[in-house]
Formats: sequence, structure tokens, C-alpha cells
Amino acid sequence: MTGLVYPSSGMHSVAIALGSNLGDRFANIEAALRLIEQPDKLLTSVAANAVSVVDTSFMYETAPMYVTDQPRFANCACLVETNMEPWILLKLLKSIELTVGRVPSIQNGPRAVDLDIILYDNEIIDTRAEGQRNTLDGLAGELVVPHPRMAEREFVLRPLVDMIPEVLHPVYKKSMRALLGDVIRQSNVDFPMLKVTPFADYPIAETGQLPGIHQVPSMRRYWTTHCSDDIQRPTKVRLMATLNATPDSFSDGSVNNTLSAALTYSTTSVRAGADIIDIGGYSTRPGAAFVSPEEECQRVVPVIQAIRSHEDKDVNTALISIDTFRWEVAEAAVMAGANCINDVYSFTGPEHPITQISENHLLKMREVARKLAVPVILMHSRGDAGSNKDYSQYKGGVLEGVRVELGEKVEAIIKGKGGVRRWFVIVDPGIGFSKTVEANCVLLREASSMTAKIPLNPLAGFPQLIGASRKSFLGAILERPDADGTYKGRKTQPKERGWATAATVACAIQQGASVVRVHDVQDMRDVVAVASAIWS
Repeated sequence: MTGLVYPSSGMHSVAIALGSNLGDRFANIEAALRLIEQPDKLLTSVAANAVSVVDTSFMYETAPMYVTDQPRFANCACLVETNMEPWILLKLLKSIELTVGRVPSIQNGPRAVDLDIILYDNEIIDTRAEGQRNTLDGLAGELVVPHPRMAEREFVLRPLVDMIPEVLHPVYKKSMRALLGDVIRQSNVDFPMLKVTPFADYPIAETGQLPGIHQVPSMRRYWTTHCSDDIQRPTKVRLMATLNATPDSFSDGSVNNTLSAALTYSTTSVRAGADIIDIGGYSTRPGAAFVSPEEECQRVVPVIQAIRSHEDKDVNTALISIDTFRWEVAEAAVMAGANCINDVYSFTGPEHPITQISENHLLKMREVARKLAVPVILMHSRGDAGSNKDYSQYKGGVLEGVRVELGEKVEAIIKGKGGVRRWFVIVDPGIGFSKTVEANCVLLREASSMTAKIPLNPLAGFPQLIGASRKSFLGAILERPDADGTYKGRKTQPKERGWATAATVACAIQQGASVVRVHDVQDMRDVVAVASAIWS
């Protein structure tokens, strides 16, 4: 590949860099992206469909460059398809900067949002006077593409490599990956770039509304992950507490399905160190009874509201994820106060193999997640967990099979018009779902390879969640006699698999997992603390 992939006739492929280091950085960038996609709100002479964002990079937190005495930046990039000429697109971007709140300051100084055209097809554009074109002077008010300083900026190149690693720079004739490698080899910074997962705050407080776009929530809380070509490790392993507001969960059915019990579990978990509470109202155990979307909402929304109304600030501000595959439940839960969507079917619903119903389901879930601007946890599975136990051979082995099957869904969710921002996605290999005992062990043992930076890996670079707590495959292992037969094994109930779960949590941390989903928060917090100290 030697250039950008050109869209249909009359359209142009453009890479835009976005940065912010004032105010609510991630919300500023989200607002800017929404305005990019609705150009007619700011330029009356431009059609509403003149620009489409078709891909986004990961989000990064970076140290300021050139002028270092200022706050850290949030940086990312997007690819757009547009029929706008470059100078009209530049006018749109400058209007967005003013609308979102950029105040003119010194060059390379603080800004609420900064938007730059980095690449425009494979064109070389320079509107400066002839005598300035081989310098870095006279850039104000002019258009220079490719951006003249992109080759020295990791915060520009790394996002581009997320999307178009093999595209060639029109001037230097080197790929974005090669240019990034050059910068990294010469880098000597005190604060390396961190990958960011921002969390939106819901319910939304009354704030000023930008013209013509769906309201953007505040996004001041975030998790970070180190950028690495080896095992990608989080700056802190996060604990997800599992709250099943159901009467028939496989591990704790009827334990937390009353409001008072659910609130007690949530409070205890937060005080024990849980970073996020995962609330589900529809059991995924085999044979679980059907639950309507209305009943599922009635189970989870009151719990979310009760947490948000709790007198303890640590509890009422705790991050919450909603464990659901239904867009109606996801939307209701987030509007009530959830901050994240956790979907065991990765937006395609319980149909397997993929059908037209699955594709329609994905589009609706994607639309809701995109509008709400919340992180989404996308898990690998093969259809309805209550009935489908498809253990058929994974092409290329379970690791490659999961990478391909989950990767296809992730690509459909983040790419194309209306896609979810890449930085909102956390992937989950689906331990215990449609896999043999041995396959589950392989996925745990080699979890880091799921998101490794290897050629053609669609999951490369994504933060990863591992959820093996109390799963039945652990019970199957515990039933086995030992190698010489002196120990005959034992049958266990889910609640008796705490030590077995601890082994999986330690393994997940050794493999670089960003999040571990558990039931017993206090005990697993100890495991996380020690395992993190060993493998940090």
C-alpha cells in the first residue's frame, strides 16, 4: 500500500489530528468530531453530508512539546471522507476550534481544541509565498499539507499508525510506521505517551449546548495504558465487581437480586477497591430463562439509580458498566447513570452464525454507543450462551480464531460512517464462552498475543478485559485427579472456586490485562496488588 485508500469518485481521504489540553479535553475532542460530521451547522454553504468520519485512532495523553510549561494534551486522529476542497475544510476546522472554545494564544500553547489537516489524499499543498516553502516560517493562516512538523511528532504519528501504518508520506516516501520508528529511536522524554480510555459521566448535568449536535457528556475520568511493542500493560490493573441483579445467575443467583442486597454488594465492593461495578439483569448461564427488555430494565435501572443516590461519595461516583446485549437496556442504563456498556455478543446479539438480524442489531447498538460516547467492552462468543455450546475447531487454533472472529466485529463497530471511536473499545476474549477447557487455558496463558502488534491483527493495541471468575471450566479442572492419581479431584460449586479464580487473575495480570472481572473483590484485590508488584 503506497497511499491513502481513495473513496468513491469526487471524494477525498483526509487525515486530521486533534488535540486538547484545556478544560474537559476528551469531551472537547468528541464535540469537535461531531461538528466535523455536521459541517452545515457552521458553514451554511456546505452540505450536511459533506464530511464523514470513517476511522479514529486510539486516544493518547501526551506531554506538551516545544512549550512545556502547560497541561498535558489529549491527542488523537481521524480519517474522513469529504468532497470539500482543502481550504474549505480548513475553514471548517478553524470554525470548530472557535465554537468549541479555542482562545488564540502563543504558538504551540494551550488550547481547548486544535485541529490540523495532516494528509489530504496524496497531495502536497503549500499556500505560503515561494520563499518560505522550505522553512517552518509563515504558517499562520496558511495551509501546508502534509503538516510540516508531523515527522518529528510522536503525538501525530502514533495515532496515524493506528489507522494507516503503511501509508507513505508524500514528501519523505516513508511509511507512517517507519516515521514513528525514527522518532521513537531518537526520543528521550520524561513522560511517554499513554493510551487513554475516557469515561463519560451520566446522568448528564445541565451544561451549555453546542449548536446542532447531540449533547456531549463530561469525560474527566479515564484509565491509561502504556504504549509498548512488547506486552501492553496498564498503569493500574482495574478491578470490575460483578453484580448480578438476577434470580438465576450461574454463580450467585438470588443473592443480589433485591435492591438492598445489590446496594450492599456495591458499597462493599467499592470500599474493597473495585474500580467499576458491572451490573447485569439477564443471566448468561446455560438454560437461563428468557427476560424481556422491559423486565431487564426494571432489574438494573433501580440499582444504578440507588448507587447514584448513595450518601457515600465514593459509592455514588463509582464507575458503572451495564452488562447487556440490548440497545434499549444499554441506553436506559446509561441515561440512569451507567458509564460503560459490556456486551457478551459484541453488538451482534445472540444469533449464530451471523445473520441479517445480527447485522441490524450491530448497527443499532453501534448507533446508541456512538451517541452516548461511552466505553464498550466487546466479548468473543458464538451465539446464545444459554443454548449454543459451539466448540467446533477454530481455524488456525483458538487464539487466531478468536482474533479473527472478534476482530471482524470490532472492525465493523469502529470503521465506516457512524463508527464507535476506537479509544472507547475494550476487548474480551470470552473465557468460558463456546470454548473447551483446554482452549480457555490457552487463551489465559497467551492472552497478551490477543492484542499483540503483529501483522494483520485487528485487535492490536486494544486494552483487554479477562473474566474467568468462578467459571465452569475451573470446576472441570478441579474435578480432575492429579497426574499420579494420589488426589482424586473434587466437585465444586461456583462459590468454592475462589482460589482457582485467583490463579486466573494472576495469569491475566502477567499477560498485561487492563481489567479483571471478579466476584470476590476484597480477596482478588490482594491478588491484583501482589501480581502487579511482581509483573509491573
